[in-house]
Amino acid sequence: MNYLSDRVNNLSESATLAMTRLSRELISQGHDIINLSIGEPDFNTPEFVKDEARLALDQNFTHYPPVNGYQELREAICRKLHRDNNLEYKPGQIIVSTGAKQALANAVLALVNPGEEVIMPTPYWVSYSELVKLAEGVSVLVNADISTRFKITAAQLEQAITPKSKLLMFNSPNNPSGAVYDLEELKALAAVIEKNPQLFVIADEIYEYIIFDGKHESLAQFESIRDRVIIVNGVSKGYAMTGWRLGYTASNLEIAQAINKIQGQITSGSNSITQRAAISAMDRAPKDVPEMIQMIEIFRERRDLLVKLLRQIPGLKVDLPDGAFYVFPDISSYLGKKTSDGESIADDNALCMYLLKEARVALVPGSSFGNDKCIRFSYATSTEKVAEAAERVAKALAKLV
Repeated sequence: MNYLSDRVNNLSESATLAMTRLSRELISQGHDIINLSIGEPDFNTPEFVKDEARLALDQNFTHYPPVNGYQELREAICRKLHRDNNLEYKPGQIIVSTGAKQALANAVLALVNPGEEVIMPTPYWVSYSELVKLAEGVSVLVNADISTRFKITAAQLEQAITPKSKLLMFNSPNNPSGAVYDLEELKALAAVIEKNPQLFVIADEIYEYIIFDGKHESLAQFESIRDRVIIVNGVSKGYAMTGWRLGYTASNLEIAQAINKIQGQITSGSNSITQRAAISAMDRAPKDVPEMIQMIEIFRERRDLLVKLLRQIPGLKVDLPDGAFYVFPDISSYLGKKTSDGESIADDNALCMYLLKEARVALVPGSSFGNDKCIRFSYATSTEKVAEAAERVAKALAKLV
């Protein structure tokens, strides 16, 4: 008898976490696996942040924090939004959560009713569609591929909008493609959103600081739609604080209060020590943090190296991403080929499993991100491993016929 709820039975496991788990299992068994599946900076948290955490312990910040986060942290987030994004928010509009993933879940659950449509440009981050399932909404996919550098147009967005449209899940810089929307592209999208007052936007900006060409632009900068934009951000990527688990939303006051209500029934306030440490992170601009400057430069070097090596592999189509730490090559020319054992590479999942077995490189199939013609490489690991992984993949793909 299946006694579990339909809610959980209909839910898929995170593909990135599943591949990471599998690669860790193989490594523990003695296999030489290079894991390019995880989206986690391989850098340590800056020392000034860790110093603040130690101080918070000494000052006994070990009791329940407010559900929406310490006032001092929410004020610091407002200062960050003003400094980096030229946006004005008040502390009451900020909700601090246990990671940006919870912030996303809170926002989706606060807005989406059963049957309402959520527009999702592809490729999208793996959890977006599953969060919409939890809210009993309907995902409406708007396809972008390597030919458009994985970015949708205003015309595509307009065509996807119906009377049931409630939410647009928007991510720039993008995971998995590294695509970054420029100001003119955002202006065009904002004009469409402005004409559709029933449409809200979750702007996932977690990779804001990891941009190599151009600068980050936020959809919330457009005054005509700002009240309908919910910014989601956090400290995990830019400050290399993945394990600290802290994200936040910035929204209109009514949505912030709704998110606070949901969070109060699920987790209450996020970790007190993390919050105190995050105050110092919010108040330090990236240009003033040598560790962050160095991290971005190393990511740029790895990006350039990986793209160069992948472009040398016959049949792969590789875009040069402007941000994040992923490359999302089109592998469609390898679909349908066969291994030396006669096994067919039927789809992107089969190709990733083949590369795990033959090349001992863990990657994530693009279908998990809404694009089954691509696979995701994360270069959040050492330069040496990035180069070795590309060489292994090249040799393994050359064996397919």
